[in-house]
Amino acid sequence: MATQGTAAVITRLFTWWHRLSPLPGGRWLFSKLIGVFVPYTGSIKTRIVTLEPGHVVCELRDRRRVRNHLNSIHAIALANLGEITSGLAQMSTLAPGQRGIVTRLSIDYFKKARGTLRAESMAQAPVANKDKDVELEVTCDIRDSEGDAVARTAVCWRIGPEPGA
Repeated sequence: MATQGTAAVITRLFTWWHRLSPLPGGRWLFSKLIGVFVPYTGSIKTRIVTLEPGHVVCELRDRRRVRNHLNSIHAIALANLGEITSGLAQMSTLAPGQRGIVTRLSIDYFKKARGTLRAESMAQAPVANKDKDVELEVTCDIRDSEGDAVARTAVCWRIGPEPGA
C-alpha cells in the first residue's frame, strides 16, 4: 500500500479543520479524528482549539484517566500534549516534498498540573536544504486555567526531503 506524502496529509488536515471547526461540535470531532489518526496521542483526548500554519493551541481536560498518584496530571500526559501541539505547529509549516521526524523531546515541569490545561506552540517554516537534513527545535508552553506555566516541551525535529522528492 502506498503512503501519502506529508504535503498531502497536511492539505487534508487543513481541509478538514476548515470544514469542521466552524460547526457546533466540529472542533471536538476534528480532535477525535486526530486521535484516530494518531492512536497514542488520542489516548489523552486533546482538543485542538486553534490550527493555523505555524500556530497551534490545544487543551487538555483534567480527568481521572490522565492523573497520577499525586492527584495531578501525569508527566507523560503533559509530554504527549506538548508533542502533539508542537508537532501540528511544525508539520503545518512544511513545504511540499519535505517531511519531519522527532529526534528528541525534553520537558521541564514547573508546578503540579491541575484543571484544564492550554498548550500553545509556534513554529517557523524550515529553510529547505536539498543536500542535508535540517534540525529545528520547537517549544510548547503549557499553562493552567490561572495562566501559570506548568510545563514546557522542547521537541527537536529533523526536516528533510521525502524519498523520491
